[in-house]
Amino acid sequence: MTTNEQSVSTTNNFLRTIIDEDLKSGKHSGVVTRFPPEPNGYLHIGHAKSICINFGLANYFGGRCHLRFDDTNPAKEEQEYIDSIKGSVSWLGFDWGTHLYYASDNFEQLYLWAEYLIEQGKAYVEDLNAEQIRANRGTLTEAGTESPFRNRTVAENIELFRRMKSGEFPDGSRVLRAKIDMASPNMNMRDPVLYRIIHAPHPHVGDKWKIYPMYDFAHGQTDAIEGITHSICTLEFESHKPLYEWFLDNLPIPYRPRQYEFARLNLTYTVMSKRKLQELVQLKLVNGWDDPRLPTLEGLRRRGYTPASIRDFCDQIGVGRSDSWIDVSILEESVRSDLNESAPRVMAVLKPIKVTIKNYPDDLVEDFEIANHPQKPEMGIRTVHFSREIWIDRDDFMEIPSKGFHRLTVGGEVKLRFGYIITCTGVVKNDDGTVSELHCEYDPASREGIHTADGRKVKGVIHWVSASHAVTAEVRLFDRLFSDPNPDRGGIDYKQFLNPDSVEILRDCKVEWSLADADLETRYQFERTGYFRQDPKDSRTAGLVFNRIATLRDVWAKK
Repeated sequence: MTTNEQSVSTTNNFLRTIIDEDLKSGKHSGVVTRFPPEPNGYLHIGHAKSICINFGLANYFGGRCHLRFDDTNPAKEEQEYIDSIKGSVSWLGFDWGTHLYYASDNFEQLYLWAEYLIEQGKAYVEDLNAEQIRANRGTLTEAGTESPFRNRTVAENIELFRRMKSGEFPDGSRVLRAKIDMASPNMNMRDPVLYRIIHAPHPHVGDKWKIYPMYDFAHGQTDAIEGITHSICTLEFESHKPLYEWFLDNLPIPYRPRQYEFARLNLTYTVMSKRKLQELVQLKLVNGWDDPRLPTLEGLRRRGYTPASIRDFCDQIGVGRSDSWIDVSILEESVRSDLNESAPRVMAVLKPIKVTIKNYPDDLVEDFEIANHPQKPEMGIRTVHFSREIWIDRDDFMEIPSKGFHRLTVGGEVKLRFGYIITCTGVVKNDDGTVSELHCEYDPASREGIHTADGRKVKGVIHWVSASHAVTAEVRLFDRLFSDPNPDRGGIDYKQFLNPDSVEILRDCKVEWSLADADLETRYQFERTGYFRQDPKDSRTAGLVFNRIATLRDVWAKK
């Protein structure tokens, strides 16, 4: 079940309509779905859509959803991926309860069904290698060529298949194929491979097996074993559906599931191919699967996205049958909307320049009581210190202001957020001419408003932190990993579109003292800057490190 009451299942869509009709007609008395990842990588935002659909529909109709690992290829699967997938599904707010399954739990039954197909004359052992099999499959307009081994006797096939199982043959030397139709217009029906030889330890069943079923052979039969009522998958599996049903038609299965397809998630400014995400990691173009710039759930979690924001995003994009592109700004707006309600406000100066308030007493420190959220008094208050020396952001000062600049300038005045109005009376410069410090004076009577003593209104309001009370932090400004909205279009190397400005690291930021003991799971709004959270990995070893989750508004709209 899910902790989220608002999910894709609560809005009308074709899947909900199908299930509604199945229950009303008596075809099914309950709903059983499954989320069946292959443990050969980390989950990404596209998987989140599938998770929300499968768990959400099961929850909506009072059924159950299984978490099942379709673990049929030990050469690419690892326990690390299994653990990560379980963690990501749980983090999103979904609970499979006792219904955790592995396709590998059914390897014995799948093997017996493979022998059954051989005995029925519907499967044979193939001696051609993978390249020869591909060459003989034909094209979309030309039929394939039957294998010279297609008409082996049942006895010969059984003997060879059992020897494959016992590990007598090397990898790639033989496979088991279904005997269907080499002239079928559907390429998936042209004698597909059912089993291949892999001499590799399996993360779940160890060294017991030397042959492993192909995904297409294991998937539908595992659905049948588990009693799945609605086998929901993405549209790329639509062409596999005839094969899915052929197996069910030709095997003595205990139950007949049915497959339904929905449109996968295509998200702009990123890649959604697991293979390409793995390539980015292996080439060290990103810093691991949990790099906050990646669309992996581990990356989004580390960056600071909340489970609620991702569920909301999946709810907004809905469930359809036609492929379409979703702009990443919708995902970004989902987390903004969530954090605008839940994130406490703090002040943080990311590019600090010192301000000395010359007419402020040297030994005076004032404590300002400030609301943690302007619209939510229940979130409490915090204490912010004010003293003679403060930090402001360098971008809030211009020695020679441009037109429309309403922040601090020489001779100009500005309101400090929650504090006083100050006027810049001079600057201190480095040898290279850059400004290193500002000298200002404050208006003691301006604490409660934005007007000076003589009634003038100050336009600019800027944030600040007390220099003697500030905490130094590293801040990582993450942006979109790619500069092109569709880097994965065919015929072009997607890596050429990597955004060189996808991260900016600022190492001498000054933040409120209250953040010194910030909780790792708390997200904050840095006023006027964006939403941030502590990096859950590096904040444990490298001091205070904050990741930018999102800017306050969509800065890419202007681009």
